[in-house]
Amino acid sequence: MSRNEGLISFDTVSFEHNVFKPILVATSFSIRRGAKLTLMGQNGAGKSTLFGLITGQYKPDEGSVNVIPHTSIAVSRQVIPRDELLLTVREFFEACFSEKVYNIDPKIDEILEVVNLSPKNPKVRDSFKDRIVGSFSGGQQARLLLASALIQNPDVLLLDEPTNNLDSAGIEHLTEFLKVYTKTVVVISHDADFLNAFTHGVLYLNEQMHTIERYEGDYHDVVLEIAARVLKEKRKNAQLEKEIQANKDKANFFAHKGGGMRLVAKRMREKVEEHEENKVEVRKEDRAIRRFTIPVQQDIPSEILRLTSYTVIRDHVPKEVTCDIVLKRGQHFQIVGPNGIGKTTLLESLAGGHAGGEVVAEGVKIGYYRQDFSNLDFEQTVYDCLLSVMEEKFQEDMRAAAAGFLITSDIINTKIGLLSEGQKGLVAFARLVLLKPGLIILDEPTNHINFRHIPVIAKALDSYEGAMLLVSHVPEFVAQIHIDDILDLDKKKK
Repeated sequence: MSRNEGLISFDTVSFEHNVFKPILVATSFSIRRGAKLTLMGQNGAGKSTLFGLITGQYKPDEGSVNVIPHTSIAVSRQVIPRDELLLTVREFFEACFSEKVYNIDPKIDEILEVVNLSPKNPKVRDSFKDRIVGSFSGGQQARLLLASALIQNPDVLLLDEPTNNLDSAGIEHLTEFLKVYTKTVVVISHDADFLNAFTHGVLYLNEQMHTIERYEGDYHDVVLEIAARVLKEKRKNAQLEKEIQANKDKANFFAHKGGGMRLVAKRMREKVEEHEENKVEVRKEDRAIRRFTIPVQQDIPSEILRLTSYTVIRDHVPKEVTCDIVLKRGQHFQIVGPNGIGKTTLLESLAGGHAGGEVVAEGVKIGYYRQDFSNLDFEQTVYDCLLSVMEEKFQEDMRAAAAGFLITSDIINTKIGLLSEGQKGLVAFARLVLLKPGLIILDEPTNHINFRHIPVIAKALDSYEGAMLLVSHVPEFVAQIHIDDILDLDKKKK
């Protein structure tokens, strides 16, 4: 079989989740064997849905998705479903296969080495596969998701935001693996440096036209090309608008002259119609959220949080560390450390008020941006979720704040659980704005977020006047935010 043969092809495919949300309209494209491609598009445009069409999870409303027979496909998902968090590591990997795999433990050991998650301590390694998946950190869960796809040794690897929650070492490890990987890979990611290291083409899901566009080049090339096309289309339409108005004016002038001039007016109107038909529908560039601020809770004391101890995990073994940390109003602290050290666990305990030696000033409202959004009620509508955190429940204020985060009327009555991960992130930020907290705790707030929104978010966090605790593995993002101190959980206490 030729390496250049289309391994996967879409033939005039149309698909919609409902009549108000078309994803694809009469779309055709193909993916050749051995290709390494980026799948780009706005949050909520339907990128993950496209993966579902490739795997057969969804069936096209019209057209066909054709995969060469006997082609195996595996997806590294964005998040582990809640029901799978209760599985052991062994059960989690067993669920990756439709048929029982006997003596799966060696395969698990091998793939954990590949994703750099294998314990170094032999005693811990023996019991590792019996550990509950939900007990792992977000970064470790990201590695498990990747491993769950790789263990299947598929012909086509579909990666949905694989760098989310990974620390720099994890991203470097994954990048090197994909550079030498010889099979077909399609990646959804907003990490430009990661993508440019190994991909050589882009599939762009145009949310306005509901089609897939194919581009050669890297992530930055495509962003510039799309911007150039938008500008060209706008200029063409602007010129046509001038000619349309000029012909309308002439038609009106000659129409009132009578006689043969009416025929001239008719020709002018025909010319207007011709120009109207020649106007192109200008695509909407990926929209960025509006600039925003997170209002700080009024009348909060100077000292917001005091912490006298915390727990770290070294080679999967917990260890208590004593400290004397005071976080004051207006101070921003960053918490750093490798995946699995205990960053998310610390933030969760601080947000819940049950960290060891934690004292939060009385009456301080805590805004918690959790990386898996599990502190949101997935059965609640966006409308109810946002309104519930407001002290004065003015619907107009809520809708205005929501609109700034691209939460429009067709989304606001949707259940949280039905949103894309990127849309959940925007809801979480809108919730912080409406909550007006005195302390915000942010765990990987750029995960799933479109790259166009990130500078706006960084600006808002930089200017936040309350206390802030931040975990982020994206140095370019952190560099845009003023940080007063860093708590390194991996630093050995002398």
